[in-house]
Amino acid sequence: MQLFAFGINHQTAPLDVREQVAFPEDAMERALHDLVQHHPVGEAAIVSTCNRTEVYCSTDKPEEAMHWLADYHHLQALELEPYLYKLPREQAVKHAFRVASGLDSMVLGEPQILGQLKDAVKSAEHAGTLGMLLHKLFQRTFFVAKEVRTSTEIGTNSVSMAAAAARLAERIFGDISEQRVLFIGAGEMIELCASHFAARHPKYITVANRTIERAQMLAQRFNAQAITLNELPEQLALHDIVVSCTASPLPILGKGMVERAIKVRKHRPIFMVDLAVPRDVEPEVAELDDVFLYSVDDLADIVKEGLDLRQGAVAQAEAIIDSNVINFMHWLESRELVPTIRALRDQAERYRRHELERAMKLLAKGEDPQKILELLSNGLTNKFLHIPSEALNHATADERDDLVGLVNRLYQLHRPE
Repeated sequence: MQLFAFGINHQTAPLDVREQVAFPEDAMERALHDLVQHHPVGEAAIVSTCNRTEVYCSTDKPEEAMHWLADYHHLQALELEPYLYKLPREQAVKHAFRVASGLDSMVLGEPQILGQLKDAVKSAEHAGTLGMLLHKLFQRTFFVAKEVRTSTEIGTNSVSMAAAAARLAERIFGDISEQRVLFIGAGEMIELCASHFAARHPKYITVANRTIERAQMLAQRFNAQAITLNELPEQLALHDIVVSCTASPLPILGKGMVERAIKVRKHRPIFMVDLAVPRDVEPEVAELDDVFLYSVDDLADIVKEGLDLRQGAVAQAEAIIDSNVINFMHWLESRELVPTIRALRDQAERYRRHELERAMKLLAKGEDPQKILELLSNGLTNKFLHIPSEALNHATADERDDLVGLVNRLYQLHRPE
């Protein structure tokens, strides 16, 4: 089976397409089992973030693996086809290295993707779909990412999505010290956002989550109050800034709920940032006059600030990646020779056992040991040389020169002058 990667990202597909093929964290292992157990796929790992969904696998039938992605999400393969990139062997290796190093991110050099890749590997390990090939690929991927980040300035002045959300809020409100902030979700992205907003000292912070325990854990860090998602209809109107990022497959904030909150607020504006994929806020909310709604794609211009300061490190990072791609491909090609090398050694072992058994029988009969050793060595020599000799003797004129050169190389022979 061959290494193959495919997927969509923020460069090839709009948000409304990306959210259709996203994998919630709690469904990842089930999806991996489905892919490996019911399709011609030997190993698999899935990376699913707000900006990309990618499948890394070993397969001899990549088309079936790509069809699985569409089928799993109840889509037609033709619907997904225009947005898919397909990366065989060396291209898959280079892509993994670039993704982990932050070169393929919406935010050039952002470090969060490395953690997301590690989470994908853990899911594959738990699902039992991470074999030797993908294990080696991702271990090398993490090594390359570390080398790029320590040897270049690729992460310098990087503006994260979380920082961009806080910066955009300041542009709208000027000073957010008088604003009330609501965070929906309690995952890593919300934690990062909370850190950036808390540093600007808003009037107060609320954390809403499906489970109150997770909300309370995060709320304690920022001197905030914790609520459940069931309390959102009453609590929404009390907040000026809403940042949401959950793993919910369906929107949490619908147009009706937001519309009612706006009326309670007497049309004071609400700034909303939806960092979830699939989206937590219905797109129709953006139609309301007093709502400023931004998705992950809308933040692109802000996160690109400082890009020029990081572009100089790209060439250096690409050189590191290219060198490591070559090294990995050498390893991969050597692994592909393992079955042939094993078969060669097995055949040699059969020859050895056969001649040894014959020699032991002659020894048991009392034959001269010196003659037996001579027979043993002659027998082994004849067996080892029979096949290459036959090949040379029966080679056609077109084959002969190449075959002679190959035999000379294999046995380190030197042609007579």
